[in-house]
Amino acid sequence: MARKESAKPKAPKKAGRFRQIAQIREVFTAAHGVDPMIGWWMGLAAAGTLVLMVAIGLVLGNWVYFLILGVPLAALAASMVLSIRAKRAAYKSIEGKPGAAGAALSSLRKGWYFEQQPVAAEAGRAGDITSAAMVFRATGRPGVVLVAEGPTARAIKLAEAERKKISRIAGASVPVTVLRIGEGCGHDEVSIRKVANKIQKMKPVLTKEEVSAVNKRLKAMGGMRPPLPAGVDPNRVRMDRKAMRGH
Repeated sequence: MARKESAKPKAPKKAGRFRQIAQIREVFTAAHGVDPMIGWWMGLAAAGTLVLMVAIGLVLGNWVYFLILGVPLAALAASMVLSIRAKRAAYKSIEGKPGAAGAALSSLRKGWYFEQQPVAAEAGRAGDITSAAMVFRATGRPGVVLVAEGPTARAIKLAEAERKKISRIAGASVPVTVLRIGEGCGHDEVSIRKVANKIQKMKPVLTKEEVSAVNKRLKAMGGMRPPLPAGVDPNRVRMDRKAMRGH
């Protein structure tokens, strides 16, 4: 009986390890579809770490010890390369697609309220997804952030109209920042890869309680949103969230 009882706690640990391996495999598979060289880069990082550790061991006269020590460090180096390149692959997979800004907002850390559906949308021609201008919203301690994507002129016009609307509802004390997905040439432009980091680096202004209150007020205006352009479904634009968090 005692043996059976001592064996029980080990099952969750094994399950956890298997689950972690499965997640790593899932991240690798998804990233490999976009970045076929990811396996080579991981192998190079691992091999380089081992060579370095053995070289240090040869200098100190104990290369076997440093080889053994280098194995987990090599695995760590490969894991870091996987995390970095998987994030790049995840962004590359959504770059240029309608609704990409909403997918990128899903990588925001805890404390942010975000909308993966656009809060404002307008298509230049009926049924033409590529001509759609959309505005997505995130609310956090730095205030309200609007992220616009699509043709420049209409994206700017749409974001400005939404900014004025939110300023009236949220109040003058709540900052409203407008960003536009682009190549980073303009002062308000940011690439899809950097938009989440830029938002998270903004200076906090509101308290957590104020953020919650502002989000509730903005949620209440949901019925005022215009319908999505025909054929635009931002929910189809998915980014591997495991890759964005690392594994």
